[in-house]
Amino acid sequence: MTEDRRNFILFAVLAALILLGWQVVVDKVLPPAAPPATVIVDAKSKPVANPSADPTADSPAATRSRAAVLAETPRIRIDTPALAGSINLKGARLDDLVLKRHKESLKADSPPIRLLSPAGAPGAYFAQLGWRGGPAPDAIWRASGTVLAPGKPVTLDAANATGQRFRIVLAVDNDYMFTIRQTVLNASTGAVSVAPFGLVNRSGAFEEPDYWTMHAGPMWAGGGKANYGPDFDDLNDGASNFRSTGGWLGFTDKFWLTALVPDQRQAFDGQFRVGPNKAYQADFAMQERLLPAGQMLTTTSRLFAGAKEVAVLDRYADAGVAPQLDYAIDWGWFRIVEKPIFYYLDWLFRLVGNFGVAIILLTVTIRLLMYPIANKQFASMAAMRIVQPKMKAIQDRHKDDKEKMQREVMALYKTEGVNPLAGCLPVVLQIPIFYALYKVLMLTIEMRHQPFIAWLKDLSAPDPLTPINLFGILPFDPPSFLHLGVLAILLGVTMWLQFKLNPAATDPTTQQVMMLMPWVMMFIFAPLAAGLQLYYVASNIISIGQQKLLYMRYPAMSSGTAK
Repeated sequence: MTEDRRNFILFAVLAALILLGWQVVVDKVLPPAAPPATVIVDAKSKPVANPSADPTADSPAATRSRAAVLAETPRIRIDTPALAGSINLKGARLDDLVLKRHKESLKADSPPIRLLSPAGAPGAYFAQLGWRGGPAPDAIWRASGTVLAPGKPVTLDAANATGQRFRIVLAVDNDYMFTIRQTVLNASTGAVSVAPFGLVNRSGAFEEPDYWTMHAGPMWAGGGKANYGPDFDDLNDGASNFRSTGGWLGFTDKFWLTALVPDQRQAFDGQFRVGPNKAYQADFAMQERLLPAGQMLTTTSRLFAGAKEVAVLDRYADAGVAPQLDYAIDWGWFRIVEKPIFYYLDWLFRLVGNFGVAIILLTVTIRLLMYPIANKQFASMAAMRIVQPKMKAIQDRHKDDKEKMQREVMALYKTEGVNPLAGCLPVVLQIPIFYALYKVLMLTIEMRHQPFIAWLKDLSAPDPLTPINLFGILPFDPPSFLHLGVLAILLGVTMWLQFKLNPAATDPTTQQVMMLMPWVMMFIFAPLAAGLQLYYVASNIISIGQQKLLYMRYPAMSSGTAK
């Protein structure tokens, strides 16, 4: 068997392993694209039902309907541009909250995303702030008003059996931040020990797994660093404790966050733990202080409960309201690249009003910025084409002396001013850009449910239209690794055309590999977000145009075009 044939067989085996193992890598390392916003049934696009709408699916400890639980206790209504819900006066809990700006699905009658829900109801998830030794857990607090809204704070009052009086002043802004000003007055005859605390409690873990590139679960930030962990499985083995001055703690998944922000001037002890019925809790407690008779103590904490909108998180973090709250989005190592790409893409979207068009404009921008590099790459490839006969002569002359052949080839490169690695630079530079765009599409809620054209209702989800089932005429949905959407097929075709324009490699094995690569990439990209596929299709088309132009500038390359 010739060496060329062995190399090709090796590549074919490697390609097969990539195709078969890619889904395993995606499942273990990379967060998946959002579930399809639509499916194609009978060649028509239809919304997908939201599985989270099942009222009993996510809470084995649920005993009554949410409506029944909410009706059992007196409440204060919450009404803001971003939030709706209520505060439970029994225990002063924030346990009823929906997000007005975000719906569960694309259906016109879809309900808003529910974030918090009362104990005893499906999906129990609530927050509470108070004092150690404060009012009894089932105490009913007195309220100064009936509605909590921006500019309209509400005061809650209660007392305990030993003579201390407690007051909570609740305020909320136009987004997702609650400010909680807690005061205790020692009306007894002796000194008492007091310490403010806060907790967030949820029933069960998130449905989304915790990925290497996207954290979902307990999280805290403080001391200039973000701590993406422990995960829910770790808490099943024991509580996790830490101490910090400033910072925050809570639970985060891909798009939503509930975070306690203690008084930033004081040290606090933080803890993550799990209780009965898989009730996971994040809590903090300030250091105990001795409060003399007749004295009062006030502390101010905050609670973020809402969507992880990038501009909102950045504003809270920059203003010092909640330092490092922007780290709730797990940007990762390429944060310095990802955030500028996000803000530029978001600006383009607000400019043109279509997210798909914004991705295309982003692609044009990137290709224009990389044009000087592509120009240099083609110049180097043209030079390589010119010296190719000389290299072949050296290889033939010293085929039995590899070391001498390598020395003479390197000397030839130096004499002719050729850099054989120049052609790799554009590919290397594309890696952080691709990864940054991948993270932007996967992690930022601003891209959720954004359409492009026709059947593409959500570019953060895979392309739902595939010829494998005759565009929905056949009544089955192919598995993800065979679900070749229209965009994935276009990606393969445009990449093949791009490779056809490249100078033909002198090595037949390399030629075969380059012709097979587009179809391998087509399968790899098929389960990824449609927005990523759109980016690469647009990038390939622009590259084809650039190559046509550069062939005109470097005629020496024409001899290497495909015959």
